[in-house]
Amino acid sequence: MLRLEDIKTFYGNIQALKGVSLEVNEGEVICLIGANGAGKSTTLMSISAVVPPRGGEIYFNDEPISQFAPDEIVKLGIIQVPEGRHIFPGLSVQENLDMGALLRRDKEEIARDLDYVFELFPILKDRKSQAGGTLSGGEQQMLAISRALMAKPKLLLLDEPSLGLAPLLVQQIFEIIRKINTESGTTIFLVEQNANLALKIADRGYVMETGRITLTDTAANLLANEDVRRAYLGV
Repeated sequence: MLRLEDIKTFYGNIQALKGVSLEVNEGEVICLIGANGAGKSTTLMSISAVVPPRGGEIYFNDEPISQFAPDEIVKLGIIQVPEGRHIFPGLSVQENLDMGALLRRDKEEIARDLDYVFELFPILKDRKSQAGGTLSGGEQQMLAISRALMAKPKLLLLDEPSLGLAPLLVQQIFEIIRKINTESGTTIFLVEQNANLALKIADRGYVMETGRITLTDTAANLLANEDVRRAYLGV
């Protein structure tokens, strides 16, 4: 579904990605793990065209997309939940969800998807008239994921969904991420510092160090890898 070939991305003269190649197959949950500053978020922003790569190529369903604008990426069905959530704080929960479905015209499907996100996150239904900015951090993360789902993604990009959340809530969010994949078949590319939880819900994983992919394997093998365990799992 998604293929990155030798991607090189810069911030000014600083090279953040130094020839990144990876692939995400349809229906998979793929995680990208690594230390702070490794280039994980830049990888997602390169895919979303927020920070376009200067070299290499990105393919989506075999179509080259590295020259696409961000709105064209969204129209392809590649939807990102950014680090820090970035909901619309002055809009209600319902209005934030409506924004997710802004480009859609299938009203019956939109209504079904709204029911689905309220089933996943019942607290959002209870707070649908409440301003997004007044929600707790965990509730805002739920809203950010739900807003993305309302866009009916073919590929869902999740950037650090556990950031700043209490451990119990982190566990709940990860269970729901896996549920989204298994119930709807949505392909998910997950960037996450909590390598232990990410690898437990993923099918495969990539390890990134200083802008390069240094290791890839099944999630189960990465969990058992002694170097990964020492560097990223704290054991």
